[in-house]
Amino acid sequence: MTRASEKLHISQPALSGQIKALEDTLGSELFDRGPGGMSLTHAGTHLLPLAERVLETAADLRREALALKGEVRGKLHVGTVLEPGYLRVGEFLAKLVERFPLIEVELHQRFSGESLEQVREGTLDAGFFFGDPPQLPLEGRRLRPMTYRVIAPLERKALLANASWADIAAMPWVTTPLKSSHRQLMMRMFAEHGLEAHKAAEADQEAVIADLVTSGVGLSLAREEVALAGQASGRWVVWEPARMHSALWFVYRAQRAKDSLVVAMLDALGAIWPPVDVAAPAGQASRERQEIKGERPR
Repeated sequence: MTRASEKLHISQPALSGQIKALEDTLGSELFDRGPGGMSLTHAGTHLLPLAERVLETAADLRREALALKGEVRGKLHVGTVLEPGYLRVGEFLAKLVERFPLIEVELHQRFSGESLEQVREGTLDAGFFFGDPPQLPLEGRRLRPMTYRVIAPLERKALLANASWADIAAMPWVTTPLKSSHRQLMMRMFAEHGLEAHKAAEADQEAVIADLVTSGVGLSLAREEVALAGQASGRWVVWEPARMHSALWFVYRAQRAKDSLVVAMLDALGAIWPPVDVAAPAGQASRERQEIKGERPR
């Protein structure tokens, strides 16, 4: 109750009065009150999703009314992954502010899978994500294709020359947290061969992973442009047989596709990221699978 009243900027007695008035209106007790605090009753648990939808609809009504007046106003919570420059976040926000000056944006750095989960739950309004195409209740705009390569410490260069997939899996690996798309990509790569990577360390930032590989801790996956630049500068070596393909997406809840705030985000995003076909070119999926297995594309 204390935290709720602080968040709403009203006194606790006023909040208690509002809750009591709501319970009287609905004819149901929503909270059990005890020495340890408050918890939802069975009725409260049942009605909570409906209450959330009512609030969301009321917010939509206000936004649409403002949009009719030519004013798109509101606050957006957007999840980001990787570094801002790669996502072109600065350009995106600059365009959004230029076109819709009454919109306020709050950025939240997340793991890719975590961002996807929070958009699905409604904690975030939208988010950047890399991985497979989003499924309902989400929709997404594909921003760019991505390819990941295996990078390894320089001292392992000789070992990599004739290494099999089993040899590679047995070497120490620098992984990312389980909810990250990076980790899922790595797991899928080895699952193709019935293998599992030997985890030596875990890090949650690309820069830290790169430093650990350079220091000789273990192998990891890196975006192709990062992997090749690091190899050219003598930081690590790239193991040629593996290429993992993915894509960068901007995701939001499908039911909000016509929400003026989401429409505004997509409008600004389209000015920065030209449309990219969702479907892979004919034969690409087959070539990608062959590359993962170390085969020559036919």
